[in-house]
Amino acid sequence: MYEKKDNVLKRYLFRTMRDPVLIYLTLIMISIMYHYRSNLALVYGLFTYIGGWFVFRIFDFIQKHKFIGSIAYCALGAAILTAARMSINKGHENYPIIFGLWFLSPQDAVEYNQWYTLAIYFLFFMFMASVIYYFTRVRYRIFMNFLIFIIPFAIFGKEYEQMPTIYIILLSVGYVLLMARFRQFQDNDDTKVVCRSEIWKPLAVYAVVFASIAALFPKPAIEADRNYIESLINAEQITDRLDAMLNVFRDTSTAQQFRTNIRERLMYYANSDEELRLKTSTRTQYFFSSDEWRISDIDTNVRNTTSEYPLEMYNPGDILKGYLKAAELDSSFADKYGLRQYTGTEVVIPPSKRIVLQSAYRTTQYAPVPQFATAFTGTSHEKSVNLTDSGLIFAQNPQFANNDSFTFNYTTDRFMYMGSNKEIIDSLGGYDYKELTDDAIEVLDAAAEDTSLAEDEKQEAEKLDDALKAQYDSLFKEEEALLDYGDRKRIKNLSDQITEGIDSEFDKAKAFETYFYKNGYNYDLNYIKEKGENAEDFIFDTKTGVCYEYATAMVLLARAAGIPARFCIGYNMSEPNEGNTKIYNFVVTTKDAHAFPELYIKGYGWMSFEPTIADVVEESKDTSATDLLARAGLIILGSSLLILAFIMLYPRISHRIFLLLSKKKRPAETARAAMKRICRMYGIEGGCTSKEAAELAAAYSGTDISRIAELFDKAVYGEQELNEEEKETIMEEYVQAYKLYMEKKKLRRKPANSQ
Repeated sequence: MYEKKDNVLKRYLFRTMRDPVLIYLTLIMISIMYHYRSNLALVYGLFTYIGGWFVFRIFDFIQKHKFIGSIAYCALGAAILTAARMSINKGHENYPIIFGLWFLSPQDAVEYNQWYTLAIYFLFFMFMASVIYYFTRVRYRIFMNFLIFIIPFAIFGKEYEQMPTIYIILLSVGYVLLMARFRQFQDNDDTKVVCRSEIWKPLAVYAVVFASIAALFPKPAIEADRNYIESLINAEQITDRLDAMLNVFRDTSTAQQFRTNIRERLMYYANSDEELRLKTSTRTQYFFSSDEWRISDIDTNVRNTTSEYPLEMYNPGDILKGYLKAAELDSSFADKYGLRQYTGTEVVIPPSKRIVLQSAYRTTQYAPVPQFATAFTGTSHEKSVNLTDSGLIFAQNPQFANNDSFTFNYTTDRFMYMGSNKEIIDSLGGYDYKELTDDAIEVLDAAAEDTSLAEDEKQEAEKLDDALKAQYDSLFKEEEALLDYGDRKRIKNLSDQITEGIDSEFDKAKAFETYFYKNGYNYDLNYIKEKGENAEDFIFDTKTGVCYEYATAMVLLARAAGIPARFCIGYNMSEPNEGNTKIYNFVVTTKDAHAFPELYIKGYGWMSFEPTIADVVEESKDTSATDLLARAGLIILGSSLLILAFIMLYPRISHRIFLLLSKKKRPAETARAAMKRICRMYGIEGGCTSKEAAELAAAYSGTDISRIAELFDKAVYGEQELNEEEKETIMEEYVQAYKLYMEKKKLRRKPANSQ
């Protein structure tokens, strides 16, 4: 029988678009791209399916035309590589990291770059399409196919990222089916595959059983110790070098650093009486357009450099003592600033405590500084260290090394709740703070030069004078930057609303800190920001984020209220040490990375706060891959049983539906439908004539559908109408053909000895 060209095209498209190699390539690329951009993985999969179909047609052409095909392949490769190069160039615009460094670095350590990711897609697509096609359709090699199969797992494994369970199952089953397809289904000199469809049936059953049992079979939950393998390949040294290269570009901070799937790596051991926040960096400039914090001069300006310890950092109460000392020495100063009633009042200082930290992983430029640190009392680092105006300790040549220790003195955060401290500080809030400080410095300078004063009083005046002067470096020089909130009216209005009726700066800060707890904000590590979202969107619209968003929001709200503030990066030290190093009772890992705000409370100095509501959210434990696989196994098994039940019942269900629908069909339509259904039921190919179909059906089950064949030819080729009596004849022969087919099917299932 002659087949029309459009039917040939349809059959060709159907055959090539259900190509298992194409489907497997799509699965591989979806799995790889999920690592680079999870929410676009399926989009990349769609592009792979469509693009892969066209590329495979070129590969088919290459198979038939070796010389011209080689030229075509080179042209295709050049086109894809050019597209990758263009993407890389586009991605490097306004992006500080070169593509090679971005590719080698863990994805949680760098900012997402859509153009670099597209370049990765082009490169992986060309490579995967070439090797998968070649090692299946051209030269079957099971070992090479296995190496291809493990590439997605290696990409996820290198960063300790958990691959979605569905991808694990689909890749594994797809690999098994692909190997069977190209190992067992190929014709060769010794074997001719006669009925491929019959082979697929047991193979499909095997694949389902394999997936179900492999997923359901109990597996021990083991946390792998990869220290040995990492030591073999010097992975830590490689990572250190990458980190050192990235440090050149890390003058910005974004939310991505705190919400990605960070590999849990031990950073520090600590011996402390309590949980603390540790600070390793500060940022002063916020950019709404890019939603990022950047370092400014005030964050890195060196106040002191020394190799002698202790290095005094900040003495809580010295600023307040300086104002009270000036009031005691000069009554006019006391009267001007309402401090006469407080002269002689003792400033109560919280007791000093000690913390010891030890680096456990890598070289680093900055030491982890505990909150309310008063002095850096010692380190195993043998060279000089630097103290910045922002309260950071850093080393340059060389940097702090692995196993370096750091010892600090610090106080608790109870200063404002002790004695009359807060009352006195609040009383200063109504005055011009710079003028207050200038006047106090003038009084203390005079006292330091006053020969009539005792030496110890002169030394005290000089010490307190230095504490007040330090505010010029840490506050007044950059006060405009520390008060910049982008002049956003909504932020200003909300800040005024939160602090309405509150005069105390400390109370305002606490109001900002608790605002997020009471107003429907959510902590969500998996939340993905839309392009262009910034702190203002978080405060008023999405109300969903991580520590980055909460810290940023509080800094901007505080600045809008006239309180200098800055953004800090560091760690939350809260995880008990359960290892063998008993001299340390805490461990700090990359999972503890944290952002928090510091506000300048006039009369006290810089004070850290905690607006992030993560501590009131029930922390969900990560489900192990073993548990996920077990659940998936149950789903696969249940789905397979449902599909099996449907397959077993389908002939009877479809038969009933056919009988029901036939009542409303015209006789000619019934003839067409009955012949089509019988051919499908008996597995008769579409190229047969109606007479040949009747003969094949009779040979299989003994049924007689000769009248259906005659009436089919009459209706289709003769284009004649049939009557109701002829329709009844068609239905009688169809029912008989169905019954004999089912009986024959039952007989085939019975064992031979039961006959």
